[in-house]
Amino acid sequence: MPDHETLEAFIAAVESGKHDEAIERFYTDDASMQDNLGPLRKGKDALIAREREFMPQFKEIRSECVRPAFVAGDHVVIRWKFEFVRPDGSSMAMDELAYQRWDGNKVAEERFYFDPAQLKR
Repeated sequence: MPDHETLEAFIAAVESGKHDEAIERFYTDDASMQDNLGPLRKGKDALIAREREFMPQFKEIRSECVRPAFVAGDHVVIRWKFEFVRPDGSSMAMDELAYQRWDGNKVAEERFYFDPAQLKR
C-alpha cells in the first residue's frame, strides 16, 4: 500500500509532464501496464522506453489528476485528464481511469480504462 506522501509525489510527477520519470521512480522492475483489453506490457525498462518514444510526438502533454484518488489497501484508482498538443498546435483530450496495484511504494500493475473513440477526435 502506498503511503500518502509517495502517492502525492507520483501524482505530482505525472502532472508535471514527467511521465517517463514517474515510471522510473515509482514502478517495480517487473511492473506491467495494459490499455483496456490490449496486450500486456511488462518490465520497467520497456515501459520507460515506450513512454520516451510516445512523448516526443507532442509539443506538450498536459496531465491533471481529477481528485480524489481512491486507495483501498494495495489498490489505487486515479482519474486522469490529458491534453496532447500536437506540433501544429491542435490538441486531443483524453479522460481515463488508471487502476493500479501497488507493492509497498511502487506500482506493480496498472491498467488504463478509456474510450478509444477519444483517440480519433
